[in-house]
Amino acid sequence: MTQPTINIVTAVIRDDAGRMLVVRKRGTAIFMKPGGKREPGEDDVTALARELDEELGCRLVEAKLLGRFEAPAANEPGHTVRAATYLAKVEGEVAVRAEIEEMVWIDIAAPGDIRLAPLMRVVLAAL
Repeated sequence: MTQPTINIVTAVIRDDAGRMLVVRKRGTAIFMKPGGKREPGEDDVTALARELDEELGCRLVEAKLLGRFEAPAANEPGHTVRAATYLAKVEGEVAVRAEIEEMVWIDIAAPGDIRLAPLMRVVLAAL
């Protein structure tokens, strides 16, 4: 039997130094890319723009598909997460909002000792 799948859209956001933004949702210990689930009728880019505004207060100005990736879900045991992941450019001040409790800029070659979601490891390998 296959595991239930959670379909999401996520963003790879990098700063001028090339670091990548990762976020941790309230009540969890694992960092992941910003993004989330599509609302009914939303395409990927519309959903991504909405999620970035809600979670980080920034505006999506460009999104290029990096790829579609799959891995075990970080916070939903027994589920698989399938993500359309975009290289995203944003404007405005990026700040913690909504269900996001913490954000960190990581070096993609050496992310350090923070706990990253399994999907993050797959995407880092693709970068």
